[in-house]
Amino acid sequence: MKRHDKLAETIPYGTLGILALESSHSMGEKVNDYIVGWRAKRAKQHAAASTFAGYNRDSFMIDCACPRFGSGEAKGLIRESVRGEDLYILVDVCNYSLTYTVCGHTNHMSPDDHYQDLKRIIAAVGGKARRITVIMPFLYESRQHRRSTRESLDCALALQELTQMGVESIITFDAHDPRVQNAIPLKSFETVQPTYQFIKALLKNIPDIQIDTEHLMAISPDEGAMGRAVYYANVLGIDIGMFYKRRDYSKIVDGRNPIIAHEFLGSDLEGKDVIIIDDMISSGESMIDVATELKRRKAGRILVAATFGLFTSGMDKFDEAYEKGLIYRILTTNLVYQPEELLSREYYINVDMSKYVALLIDTLNHDQSISELLNPAERIHNILKKYGKL
Repeated sequence: MKRHDKLAETIPYGTLGILALESSHSMGEKVNDYIVGWRAKRAKQHAAASTFAGYNRDSFMIDCACPRFGSGEAKGLIRESVRGEDLYILVDVCNYSLTYTVCGHTNHMSPDDHYQDLKRIIAAVGGKARRITVIMPFLYESRQHRRSTRESLDCALALQELTQMGVESIITFDAHDPRVQNAIPLKSFETVQPTYQFIKALLKNIPDIQIDTEHLMAISPDEGAMGRAVYYANVLGIDIGMFYKRRDYSKIVDGRNPIIAHEFLGSDLEGKDVIIIDDMISSGESMIDVATELKRRKAGRILVAATFGLFTSGMDKFDEAYEKGLIYRILTTNLVYQPEELLSREYYINVDMSKYVALLIDTLNHDQSISELLNPAERIHNILKKYGKL
């Protein structure tokens, strides 16, 4: 039975409401358009779907805002009723394009500001919703997920704070370390990997790519990304290689130990295309170092696939790497803010995740299992057959 038919035979958990904060407004609109279209079609084909009040609407977006006072303080504001609704709150804590004024000075919003706005909107709901699910693609403070000295555990504290405010479920993408969910063991925490969407984008944008052990290899840039690379290698049937970072633990530069060298573990790379797989591109220095080492080992085209493209130091070094032939293509998702300078690059491939987020929301609103969506092995094999790669 098709997914849409399954959903049509079930009753939603509650009337659907999507609260897209300003940081995620464009994503929220795309997600809303998908769900509106699916439900309009479902209501025509299945009588049961059309009988549930509020099931088929022109929009599921709920009008909300976080206006600020001249002092920089803010409040959460919801301009319509949410009583009894099944709410899904979307927030992008990495959207640095938004600004606010503090006593006449302009500030760019930081992850801390976005997280505070999220809490303000939850507080504005005031316990009237039937269920609250937070969809936070880049998990707030996920890089501060463990304690190695006398330091704060920010990610764990944030998760506990959200659940104490009434959030029942948290959905994130490619969490830096999924074990952080141990902070809230009695609540639902899902970390989703966009593997299928990346493979689909590769097949669509690089039609001559050959997916076999002779022509393609998955590369983990460090030990932390090994699990992701193993999954790609298994579903695609290709070999895997790994770099590990040799660091100078006697120094701390910009909050971390500087990397001395990247050491490679794996089989011969000569002539093979490679996919470097990671959760994020931050400044991009280590990614370019890895690409340089791969080229030194006579690798073919180098493709970089990272869920979050933060590019904290700008695009200049990637432009230079592309011109030198180090990097062939970069793929990141629209789960975080993408500046126009990134979208305009000829070597950049945008992986749109809005349909996938809509599928998750639509399925969860019907209180159905999302395990099939979380493990896309079957869909990956189907698309490989479609493009003649199996």
